[in-house]
Amino acid sequence: MSDQDNNRSSNADHNMSDVEPLLKASDLDFRYPGTSFRLRLDDFTLETGRTMALIGRSGCGKSTLLDLTCGIRTPQNGTIEFEGRDLSDMGDESRRLLRLESVGLVFQEFRLLDYLTVLDSILLPVRLAGRPVTSEIRDRAHELARRAGIQGLLKRRPQRLSQGERQRAAICRALIGTPRLVLADEPTGNLDPTTAESVLDLLFEEVATAGAALLVITHDHEILPRFDEVFDLSERNLAATEMKEGAS
Repeated sequence: MSDQDNNRSSNADHNMSDVEPLLKASDLDFRYPGTSFRLRLDDFTLETGRTMALIGRSGCGKSTLLDLTCGIRTPQNGTIEFEGRDLSDMGDESRRLLRLESVGLVFQEFRLLDYLTVLDSILLPVRLAGRPVTSEIRDRAHELARRAGIQGLLKRRPQRLSQGERQRAAICRALIGTPRLVLADEPTGNLDPTTAESVLDLLFEEVATAGAALLVITHDHEILPRFDEVFDLSERNLAATEMKEGAS
């Protein structure tokens, strides 16, 4: 048995009966209208305080699964529960508020607004959630920027940033509200190895301090040992498995 298999086996037994899952999907079935894409999962669970790497071939549905876990998209069938609440039973506004209050999102394309400085971009989730931007929050934004290595760029706008700098600003934005769940799509994809390691340190340290959960899409298998769990969507997507069996 490989080290990765041992890691998965030990994680599967980790206090499963003692910990309430932060995320739990059951009998999940999602399709994009007018396409052949389909994502089917019997089950998917992420516990509070755990870190998970989401891996798999390009196009297998990793980004789609991230969208589903925070209610950006909803499945045609099955359930996705966030702390016991079925996201499909919530309205669009309720899901949006849940994301603002409880989820930190790092999109692969960053989604920084052109007219906001780096500092204002980092503070945006706080403002959108209707929370006051206190001196403590501003201090936290500056500290996150320092740890991400972009403290000298806080007055710049996205047009004057490199891809890697934009990525680090997006990560600070995701962490500013101390979310209970951090979802990151290739958060180190535009970074050199040294910077990537420091950014991963920031993510893991912030999640551990908050007692939150972390779900990261990555193609970098060298970083997998850092995670509590590894979920291979290529192997777990029942729709892909059925297509293989039908072709054989």
